Amino acid sequence: MAANNELFNSKDKPIPGVRREISLVPVSQNGDSYLYVHDMMGYVPDDLALNAQVQTLLSLFDGRKSVEDLKPFLGEDVTTDHLLEFVQFLDEKRLLNSAYLDDYREKVESDYESSRTHASVTAGGSYPADPEELHALLDEAFQKRNDQPVDGKPKQGKDASTRDENPVRALYAPHIDPRVSLDVYAGAFSRIAEQRPERVVMLATSHYAGLYPERYKNRPYILVDKDFEMPNGLVPADRESLERLAEADKNLGVTASDRAHRMEHSIELHLVFLNHLWDHDFQIVPILVNGFDELYYKDDGFLGESVAGFSDVLRETFAGDGNTLFLVSGDLAHVGRKFGDDRAADTMFDEIREFDARFLDHAVENRRGELLAHMKEEYDPYRICGFPPLYTLMHTLPDLKGELINYEIWDEQERESAVSFGSIAYR
Repeated sequence: MAANNELFNSKDKPIPGVRREISLVPVSQNGDSYLYVHDMMGYVPDDLALNAQVQTLLSLFDGRKSVEDLKPFLGEDVTTDHLLEFVQFLDEKRLLNSAYLDDYREKVESDYESSRTHASVTAGGSYPADPEELHALLDEAFQKRNDQPVDGKPKQGKDASTRDENPVRALYAPHIDPRVSLDVYAGAFSRIAEQRPERVVMLATSHYAGLYPERYKNRPYILVDKDFEMPNGLVPADRESLERLAEADKNLGVTASDRAHRMEHSIELHLVFLNHLWDHDFQIVPILVNGFDELYYKDDGFLGESVAGFSDVLRETFAGDGNTLFLVSGDLAHVGRKFGDDRAADTMFDEIREFDARFLDHAVENRRGELLAHMKEEYDPYRICGFPPLYTLMHTLPDLKGELINYEIWDEQERESAVSFGSIAYR
């Protein structure tokens, strides 16, 4: 099919609607009001802002009205030529659901999928992109952690927990923005600071697979066949293991189509800490885990069979290897107005803490059935994004017992929203 590089150019045909993934954030600068355009898919240029006066006009771009249809809404000095020019500007900047966008999107996604490397999307935002600045920041965080007293006495050297003769086999840690609570990351990753695994199997929340419904239908597990280019070093993928997992798929809901990872942060935020703590060579087996909503209604359907089958493959492939560490990336509750609730998050803290406490208790004791029953009670009422990868781990390594390391709630007061998160070390 030939590429369509033409911008929308008609006064009679319906104007393509504004993309639903676009957020228009009001901002002020030098007394003027603008709408900063945030695109969760990254198609729109990062620095794009529109005059706030166009917001009403944009609300009329519903995919049904043409330039001529909007003529009655235009001011005296605005012609249909002006409006078409504005529509073409929006189209060129990828704000509209147009043929031009479809062509651009397919090129971006297919180029990423065929690439052998994933460049960090969090560097320069969640943490410094400069390697020296990043090293200093993380050094300070882990030093602060190491200086905290244990039984009233300061610790010496690295975290005492890292010298345990019973090494951590799996670690559940958050992927919250490190700027929110760097000490929680330090507390979690200090548990594996002195371990030297050759391979890390990473099970991580997929935040973007839902934006590709046809591609990932009945595909809960997404293999990411890429090396990760992080500010503090390149982390190579274990392609031999990834190929083995892909070949083992016998209707297990596995796919090697990894475009859902292009804008993902859940894996790379962990790699920043591994690169800082470890100076040995290691490879990763990165796996995104899609939503498990079907389990809340039917746990013996296709999804349930996929989870059980793929977990069996993971266990057979890696569980007996003492040089493999499992790393799970997931947060807990997501509540408040930003996440669709009709009340502020801080009015829900008591119930969130109670729900999270039961969730973490089941997780620590590796009570898989009880954890699923807990999530089923009200069909995941607090949107716990870490459930799918953690539940997969519990299926894969059912005999491990955990230790709760930490737990916190980030109260984003200005948006009346909150996210809870915590860490568990399994031995």
